[in-house]
Amino acid sequence: MKKDFFVSGRTELAGNHTDHQNGRILAGALELGIRAKAAENGQNVVHVNSEGYGDLEIKLNQLTVRTREFGTPQALLRGMLAGFQELGLKIGGFDAAVTSDLPVGAGLSSSAAFSVLIGRILNTLFNDGKIEAIVIARLAQKAENEYFGKPCGLMSQLVCAMGQTVYVDFTTREIEPVRADFAAMGLTLCLTETGGSHAGLDTSYARIPADMVYVANLFDKGVLGDVDPEAFRSKGWDPANRPVRRAMHFFGENERVPKMRDALKAEDGETYMRLMNESGRSSEELLNNIVTTATGDTKLAEGLALSRKLLEGRGAWRVHGGGFAGCVQALMPTAYFPQYRAQMEKVFGAGSCWEIRLV
Repeated sequence: MKKDFFVSGRTELAGNHTDHQNGRILAGALELGIRAKAAENGQNVVHVNSEGYGDLEIKLNQLTVRTREFGTPQALLRGMLAGFQELGLKIGGFDAAVTSDLPVGAGLSSSAAFSVLIGRILNTLFNDGKIEAIVIARLAQKAENEYFGKPCGLMSQLVCAMGQTVYVDFTTREIEPVRADFAAMGLTLCLTETGGSHAGLDTSYARIPADMVYVANLFDKGVLGDVDPEAFRSKGWDPANRPVRRAMHFFGENERVPKMRDALKAEDGETYMRLMNESGRSSEELLNNIVTTATGDTKLAEGLALSRKLLEGRGAWRVHGGGFAGCVQALMPTAYFPQYRAQMEKVFGAGSCWEIRLV
């Protein structure tokens, strides 16, 4: 008998490129996500029919990394099976049919959600549901890092695995569920897909953690989360230096995240939007993850500029997720959202702007 599974997508609220440095993040699970029907098949093979990606098949005795699979769902499936096996957890053959209502390319972590979904199926079918969400999240991160070829942190996988809005400090390992009720503040949270391509951006993404690690190494540390912020700030840095600017972003953003969490808990929309705008400016001016010379794509920058024109003095806007292409996240009084959406869709196309609701 087939069993039903669901994993939420996620939206980053605060902590842009902080998770891979053991920093702090605030992120929400969405009503949208990935669904599956799955059942054991008693064979030594896994069959997954994934909507939009066709049929995937993995033999349980063929779980080594395939570099030619980088960037594919096949890689994530193989990586999750291998991760379970390496931990001594049970795996087995199963058949699954997967569907998704996550918009493609919107930065809502479809790859993390898919990995966590496979983890949940393996947990339920073969491990009596005893594996904790954090373990599945770490296995999903490992699958993305080693099998999918994406040097990501743990934020997306953890939020997808927990299925709720959370504040996380990856240094202290504090995980705190947070109620994020924007409607109670009279606000609407939305995303606009600007239409830029993510193709050819792997190097640009990878350079961000590499730059941050470079600065951390100057303090004999592996990541910036282990560096004393005051020790960093006491140095006479050249702000024209890209790794330095990105480290400056990390420390400022890392201090901003708990303030945004507290504003959410207090339902203080005015403070939250002010901090959200600070986060957006930091990403644009210090992290520099809006335009890359790799592609010269300016659509994301255009979306942020238009959002500034429409929302300055009344709302907030920021890059959503990894950057360089993808979505603008915006927050505004609910009464103004129809006007904002209409103006954004004039530029980026019908259906490009939509409200996102958190679970």
